Amino acid sequence: MLLLQVYFCLWLRGAMADEQADFNLKVVLISFKQCLNEKEEVLMDPYITGWKGLVRFLNNLGTIFSFISKDVIAKIQIMERFRSSDQKDHYSSLQAMVQYEMDNKLVDLQKRSEHPDSGCRTILRLHRALHWLQMFLEGLRTSQEDCKTSVLCTDSYNTTLANYHPWLIRKAVTVAFCTLPSRNAFLETMNVGPPEEAVEMLNEAMPFICQVYQITQKLFEEHSLLDLP
Repeated sequence: MLLLQVYFCLWLRGAMADEQADFNLKVVLISFKQCLNEKEEVLMDPYITGWKGLVRFLNNLGTIFSFISKDVIAKIQIMERFRSSDQKDHYSSLQAMVQYEMDNKLVDLQKRSEHPDSGCRTILRLHRALHWLQMFLEGLRTSQEDCKTSVLCTDSYNTTLANYHPWLIRKAVTVAFCTLPSRNAFLETMNVGPPEEAVEMLNEAMPFICQVYQITQKLFEEHSLLDLP
């Protein structure tokens, strides 16, 4: 088991250097606030910016979260390429992206073949990771001071991302979660003041994160995109 943990930690290294800046929860709050327009469309640019902030949060927590942040960074880069391409207007929002890719048969619905990095597939992976972070942050927000973050994190992971990871990663990750710091230490990494202020900021941020998740979930469900290969 020790060898497995060492191998896993070594394999996880390599997250992008420019994503290592200090995390501030206010940046994520502002970004997810700006995600939704009056039509409840999820705007792509603030969505990407919000995710960049969440990556900084994961990186600040240590190497054990690189198994998520490294993949998220790759997905962010794909979406940024779409936003700088000749088709960028079709990727201005999640709704526009889904309509465009579905109308033009740019999504691999049965198996990964011609369009392995479609916008729909890429966002789905970010969407699944957001579900885990949403549950984990909600647990931090509502838990008691003496609550074990290892339990919060493991429970959130087991009901979300674990469903999409092979056994080797699931086992190594749940073992690594046992080393997580205290709840207050987590809250302090949010760089908004003492734990009480971090909880207040989470109280304000979580409804926006949850709303973005729910709208994306409904959109993908309506187009039968929740199980893309």
